[in-house]
Amino acid sequence: MKVTPQKLSSIAPWLALLAVSVLINYVDRGNLSIAAPLLKDELHLNPWQLGILLSAFFWTYTVLLFVVGWLVDRFEVNVVIATGYLVWSLATVTTGLVHGFALLLVTRLVLGIGESVAFPSCSKILALHVSEERRGFANGAIITGIRSGPAVGMFGAGLLMAKYGWRPVFVGIGLASLIWLPAWKKWMPRGHALGGSSFRGLATIATMLRKRSFWGAAAGHFSGNYLLYVMVTWLPFYLVRERHLSMNAMAKVAGLYFLVDASSAMAAGALSDLFIRRGYTTTLVRKSVMAIGHTTGAIGMAACALAGPHTYLPWLLVAGAGCGTAASGIYAFCQILAGPQAAGTWTGFQGGLANFSGVIAPALTGFIVNRSGNFRTPFLITSAIALAGGAAWVFGVGRVEPVTWAPKESVLAATFVDSV
Repeated sequence: MKVTPQKLSSIAPWLALLAVSVLINYVDRGNLSIAAPLLKDELHLNPWQLGILLSAFFWTYTVLLFVVGWLVDRFEVNVVIATGYLVWSLATVTTGLVHGFALLLVTRLVLGIGESVAFPSCSKILALHVSEERRGFANGAIITGIRSGPAVGMFGAGLLMAKYGWRPVFVGIGLASLIWLPAWKKWMPRGHALGGSSFRGLATIATMLRKRSFWGAAAGHFSGNYLLYVMVTWLPFYLVRERHLSMNAMAKVAGLYFLVDASSAMAAGALSDLFIRRGYTTTLVRKSVMAIGHTTGAIGMAACALAGPHTYLPWLLVAGAGCGTAASGIYAFCQILAGPQAAGTWTGFQGGLANFSGVIAPALTGFIVNRSGNFRTPFLITSAIALAGGAAWVFGVGRVEPVTWAPKESVLAATFVDSV
């Protein structure tokens, strides 16, 4: 069944709410990294312990992605995302109330459970309600929300933590974010392009895991996430401890980095749609954007690793531009390849594999910094992984078009392919 083209004005209310939800998602998951310099002093933590706390979120988040993708294809996606949103908001409040390493670890695990619903749900909703020639912009808006989350966190939460401490900020943000729930109930998209009975879980998953494009997309997604998570979890600590910035200066520089990241995502998404509407193939456009983004990010990270105290900032911003550009197309690949009937499952499994980078990157970076005393080697590793990711998108993914599903779904798949 073909997704009916829509004007941007008709999807704007709920698209804006989805963007806001992922913005809050990234504010909440990134707040601990902003508080890391304060936590280190209050709880007497070393960089290795900080790395464990920053990584713990991804332990539950990554595992649950494999389950949530199936849930959003089987059940009402609007309810699934709202439930997860409630869980992660309450986990944020609780983080500001607990004391000790062990309890902080538990709240990070619960946060990961709640936040796991966000991106499979967003991808499913866009696949159901947005046509291909508008998906670049729609996904760009979601990615802009993701990247704006750390920017808002750095500018807002960072400055507030510098003034009031980290605990009141966690409690305040968690409570204020609950306002989103009644707004979502009012403006969430209504009706489905496909009925829930069209999805056949095991057959879909088995077919998906046999596709080269799935593994290419998962590898590319992993590498993009690795760069993102190094920045989300360690950028504040890097700026304060290695570049010797104050908390106020750190908040401004890190916020600027994520603003560049966010604006690059939106611009890349909009330009992708423009070229597709002008007749360029989806395969050429989507892959080219990913290659440019990953290469730019790799150059920025390598140069930042080798730069001196007065030259690192421009290269840091180059890395942000590359990171945002590459991110703009990640979920568009899921939505195109999987189609509306399996976008949630594909996104969940792809994201689950990709988010092992969230388990690895913070802990590995902390381990190396603890041993070496600087970020040069972790940044060079991140650069190499970013380059490998660009190759995965270009060569690992086949033609960017709907895949052929399992035999039980062949009629539905054929109908979908013929209508696109």
